[in-house]
Amino acid sequence: MSTAVGVEERAQARSRRFGRPDQLPIAARRLLAAALIVGGLVLPFFFDAGGGFIDDATLALAYVVMALGLNIIVGFAGLLDLGYVAFFAIGAYTIGWFGSFFFSGITENGIHVLVTGIAAEAPGIHLNFLIIVVIAVLFCTIAGMAIGLPTLRLRGDYIAIVTLAFGEIIGRIAINGDQIALGFLGGEQTLTAGRQGITPVDKVDLPLLAPFTSLELRPWYWLAFALVLLVLFVNLRLRDSRLGRAWIALREDEVAAASMGVPLVKTKLMAYGTGAAFGGISGAFLGSYLNTVNADQFQFSFSIFLLAMIILGGLGSIWGVVLGAIALSFINNRLIPDVLNDVPSALGLDFDLTQLSFGIFGFLLLIMMVLRPEGLIPERRRQMELRDESIETDEAVYEARMS
Repeated sequence: MSTAVGVEERAQARSRRFGRPDQLPIAARRLLAAALIVGGLVLPFFFDAGGGFIDDATLALAYVVMALGLNIIVGFAGLLDLGYVAFFAIGAYTIGWFGSFFFSGITENGIHVLVTGIAAEAPGIHLNFLIIVVIAVLFCTIAGMAIGLPTLRLRGDYIAIVTLAFGEIIGRIAINGDQIALGFLGGEQTLTAGRQGITPVDKVDLPLLAPFTSLELRPWYWLAFALVLLVLFVNLRLRDSRLGRAWIALREDEVAAASMGVPLVKTKLMAYGTGAAFGGISGAFLGSYLNTVNADQFQFSFSIFLLAMIILGGLGSIWGVVLGAIALSFINNRLIPDVLNDVPSALGLDFDLTQLSFGIFGFLLLIMMVLRPEGLIPERRRQMELRDESIETDEAVYEARMS
């Protein structure tokens, strides 16, 4: 009996000390979630509809979707992925192929499905945005499982090397795709437009709503916010599901997980496929929002940028990743170029601070590794491990109570 009391007291002490949101009472959590949702919905009304803040906030939300996808692969399953930008590229090219004039040589009048305005009369393939998102999810899921197959027998750094190679392969294809002829489509059709890019890309056109425009950014923000809520819901359900527990077991000890009956092949492929799907959704959205799909967007540095968001927020922590993605996005898109960019010239130095952006990110990560290696909002298990505290699972508490 004393053992059970000791376990419960230590658990309660950790809850009070850590002050984690997921250890609040259910009613408090629901109230906090409702307040955040309402605050996110009304936020655009306090800023200019076409101003820079809404633009930065929309980009930040799109990055949150991608970061949450990468967190499934790296944070939940423990599979280091250095080529996640490939799924961003696949999702962006999906809307470039099926939402622009790029395939204008296929038919004389074009193919139009549930689109209105200029897109309904333009040559090329023009599908509704929701259809394109579904196609992007399928493409990226297949690509994610394809990258997962070579890593089934690999661990640690070797997985990172394979994923890095996959990201570079997709990047090279994006750049040199204008030299890859698709003869079966007729004419001189190529796979991509290379560095020239595919532009313009169809604006989002949702049922019962007016087509989005480049001057009114609030609808873009609300759509990105809705995507974040959807991905958050899926992430929370997956984390607490049987599959989510299998991912965590795989991350902690692959050999032990296999000995306990976790199917390694299925579990790894599901992690890659699910995480890749979220990258495709965000890629399709950004392709339409930025109005272009250019090979120069898909650099290796972007994968590191996303990985830094996860490390900053906390590996495996859903809310930490959200905070890390928003923080780094605003630092990159607003703080460095708009607020701090003139600091070097004020000090008599002749260089642009934006040229040192990745150095600044590296410095921030170094500070985090020294002061708070578990991240801004860490996962409970990882925080205990980094603080050298024992981890009592629910089963241990149950056994203690029964003793």
